[in-house]
Amino acid sequence: MASLLEKVQILIKANLHYLADQALKSNSVAVVNQYIREIENNLEDLNDAVATVGGQVKTIRRKRDEYRDKAAQLDRNIDIFLTEGNESLAVAAQAKFNSTQRTVESYDKQLQQLEQEYDALRSAKTKLEAKLATTVQEKEELQALMELARAKELSNKAMRSLDDLAGSGDTDVARVADAVRARLDKASAESEMLASSLDKQMDQVLDRTEIDAALIERKRRLGLSEQG
Repeated sequence: MASLLEKVQILIKANLHYLADQALKSNSVAVVNQYIREIENNLEDLNDAVATVGGQVKTIRRKRDEYRDKAAQLDRNIDIFLTEGNESLAVAAQAKFNSTQRTVESYDKQLQQLEQEYDALRSAKTKLEAKLATTVQEKEELQALMELARAKELSNKAMRSLDDLAGSGDTDVARVADAVRARLDKASAESEMLASSLDKQMDQVLDRTEIDAALIERKRRLGLSEQG
């Protein structure tokens, strides 16, 4: 899951200015189309991951609740046995209660980690979808800009970047180029914020995984492995 989030993070951080300049240099939006395909492929992976982890969350929550109900029933039984003076049954019920309670705690930890992963994946999906929408829009703007430049016989000049077209001397081309550049600036700023947010979520998930691994090892040493 972490590797998928890392790939998504790279896509979100992609510099749309650079992609736009590469498209202009080659007089083709092929590089942008390739980036769009990468986003779409990763969105498919994200959808699968969201569904998978979401299912795991439901499964672990259901199991946790089942054991929690068992623990509650055992807790009541212990009181009944003690009230009736049946010490041996109370001891047996208490031992089973302790084991069941440890299982509940284990499921609680698993559920917390899975919920963090689930939230991170859904957040990444939303952000990547936003990046895709922005990129598709900018591809259309770039195509229009290229067509306008060709119509004004600027295609024989080196179209190396948006800056070149903005300073071409043609007011129509410069206006469109400036508009594209302004939108790319806004998109880049938004991408930086989205990537920063995803960084924090990844850190939380990865830190939690490390903590849980340490706890599992500690339980193993103490003989507190999960019991059902």
